[in-house]
Amino acid sequence: MAAEVESLASSVQELSMNRNGPPSRYLLKDGIGLNGDSSFPVLDIPVIDLGLLASSSPESEEQLDRLRSALSYCGYFQAINHGVESSFLDQVHDLTREFFQLPMEEKKKYSRDANGIDGYGNDVVYSEKQTLDWNDRLYLNTLPIEIRKLEKWPKNPEKFSEMLCEYTTKLQGINEIILKGIAKSLNLEENCFVKQFGKKPTTLARFNLYPPCPTPHLVLAAKAHGDASGTTFLLQDREVEGLQFLKDDQWYRAPIIPDAIVFNVGDQLEIMTNGIYKSPIHRVVTNKERERITAAFFFAPDPTSVVEPAEGLIDENRPRRYKKIVDYTANYFEFFQKGMRPIDDLKI
Repeated sequence: MAAEVESLASSVQELSMNRNGPPSRYLLKDGIGLNGDSSFPVLDIPVIDLGLLASSSPESEEQLDRLRSALSYCGYFQAINHGVESSFLDQVHDLTREFFQLPMEEKKKYSRDANGIDGYGNDVVYSEKQTLDWNDRLYLNTLPIEIRKLEKWPKNPEKFSEMLCEYTTKLQGINEIILKGIAKSLNLEENCFVKQFGKKPTTLARFNLYPPCPTPHLVLAAKAHGDASGTTFLLQDREVEGLQFLKDDQWYRAPIIPDAIVFNVGDQLEIMTNGIYKSPIHRVVTNKERERITAAFFFAPDPTSVVEPAEGLIDENRPRRYKKIVDYTANYFEFFQKGMRPIDDLKI
């Protein structure tokens, strides 16, 4: 990995208070601008009832068909009836906001280390030519337990760590339900993908603050990318949109459904499904007036596990489309900041 250039002392939250606007390193290159979030059409993301999907009722088959259709259509769906109480999701929102509202000196107690992932901060800088994203974030590895860096887990707000552990556990169960559903949707043995995640799959949490930006037509909150994970779960802001998907060369807005959790296929699940379900390209746009708070959880296979297309998805009509890989995420962030996707190197 290239040495990191530690050149950013200010958080984006602090920069958003600067009347002179964003520094040049945040501006989109070549004068390419955005039209504003409201000018993009809304993508009708399918809604999946996870309670029915996991049941043995006749409605389960209907949800399985919807799951197959959703992931073939766009790689996304909105999960409802997922078993996570509305009051708990409110707590996730509230504690995330409380953390980012802390004084800067308090947040900096949890600053990430150079070339590290865990902790509070913003973009890792790999190049002086890199365009930076308009957000601050708190990254925390939650599973397996032995890779947790508890010194980076906020002690304030007081219940933050408790919430993080509980939410991780809840999403673990949801992830297993979905992985089994995906396997069944492809006529595979239901534990096929669960097994590929290995004995010690990883979970990485990312809590995001997207401050208001005075020039939203010139700055992105997060560059276009596909996720390095196997699966991703996003709790959107209660009110402020910002997530957009690329489909058929057109950008679409992601609607907000109260208490729904957005699921998307990650690069590693695309490999496992031999490209039948694609890891969608997405980005986050900025908002001139309002800040946006979200929480994303990334589930990935054990870094020592081999990730490869399931044998049941390879035949004469559909040959193997990806090489096998171990520890896919190792160099992902460096690829991402250079506008590259490591999955492209694995295509046959």
